[in-house]
Amino acid sequence: MEKQFNPFSLNDKIIVISGAASGIGRQCAITCSRMGAKLILLDLNETGLKETIQLVENSSEHFYAVINLTDYEQVEKIISSAVEKVGRISGLLNCAGISTTLPLKNAKPETLDKFFQINVYTAYFLTQTVCKMGNFSKEGGSIVFFSSAAGQYGESGKSIYGMTKGALFSCAKSLACELSRKNIRVNSISPGVIVTPINQNLPHIADPELRKQTEALHLLGLGNPEDIANACVYLLSDASRWVTGSNLVVDGGYTTR
Repeated sequence: MEKQFNPFSLNDKIIVISGAASGIGRQCAITCSRMGAKLILLDLNETGLKETIQLVENSSEHFYAVINLTDYEQVEKIISSAVEKVGRISGLLNCAGISTTLPLKNAKPETLDKFFQINVYTAYFLTQTVCKMGNFSKEGGSIVFFSSAAGQYGESGKSIYGMTKGALFSCAKSLACELSRKNIRVNSISPGVIVTPINQNLPHIADPELRKQTEALHLLGLGNPEDIANACVYLLSDASRWVTGSNLVVDGGYTTR
């Protein structure tokens, strides 16, 4: 029987996913494994990472490492080790990041430093390491940065978070130009509010009245991790082979208001 063609297949692709221990990163790992990818999963949360490994398809085929992504020397060692074990990388999802709601009057320099370190620097230098000679597939592939609707659309108390996500949005466009000669596509994805175990206790999700207000801002209601994972499969797959330097907005209509 002839094998059915699927342009969204991730068979024979090796995908690095940071922030894989929970939320969107975990769901990306699960979905990518279902689409045939081999995975290199990175996170600081050992318990969560082991839980993710139990949830993905063919768990024994994948590589995972407990790592602080701000330890750049260790990142290089781990990526080198992963490539030796599972092969050259063909995709990267920079899912790791933190969020906050913080008014201007309460902001401190160390808060800004922390958010840029975790949300921007780790994604940038993980990308640098993945793209080093010998690590990335000779055929090229795809890199995805996680921006946010907050990086393009103003929201009270989101200035620090929005700055970091705006930086990633801009970074993806410039790297798309720089890495195109290696046939590496670079895009960003901008989710709206996604309900995950991490944020479900935050006021805008947990409080019924505030949640209703948040839902009203999204024409299709709040999103789930699966909504973002499915979009990532598109950006990682050959279905998006002619897409680079773009920002895929997956926000349930939030930014159309």
